[in-house]
Amino acid sequence: MPASKRDQLLATAERLFYEQGFHATGIDRIVAAAGVVRMTLYNHFASKEALVAAVLQARHARFVASLEAATASAPPGEVTEALVDAHGRWLERYSQQGCIMAKAMGEFAEHNAELHALAATAKADLLARLEAALTRDGLNREDGLARRLFVVLEGSNTAVALLGARTALPDTREVIDALLAAARSHQP
Repeated sequence: MPASKRDQLLATAERLFYEQGFHATGIDRIVAAAGVVRMTLYNHFASKEALVAAVLQARHARFVASLEAATASAPPGEVTEALVDAHGRWLERYSQQGCIMAKAMGEFAEHNAELHALAATAKADLLARLEAALTRDGLNREDGLARRLFVVLEGSNTAVALLGARTALPDTREVIDALLAAARSHQP
């Protein structure tokens, strides 16, 4: 079944924004790559900013779905590891050149508070999901653990782009495992 024009525009814009940057990618380039006319884009999105927002929301929804699928069936004690593994698979498959949310935060920090906030909220959502995973694993008493895990995962976003997934992801997992082992050793 062919994708709708809206979905086609979203997929094309996401790819171009990710590869070339949000500000560097103009509407003309998006419509040409999507094989539609400019009016089709504006029938679905009121502005380029609305298109950027839709791209960020759709990408985050797919990311969250991948995390939820991985953690839903994980038994207590293994939920955090399942989330970390899902994060790694996402980086390997969709984010080998860094995180699109971090890119959006960088590009829109000075130019568009709403788009910056949308990307920052997606980052905060990952932190909240780490906290929930730790709670399910019985490790929620370890002060700052979710924050430290978050810092490691965020670092892996950049490390994958620089070192490649085959190097960065095992290193990420080693650091995460050490943090979790230390937290477990302090459990009553």
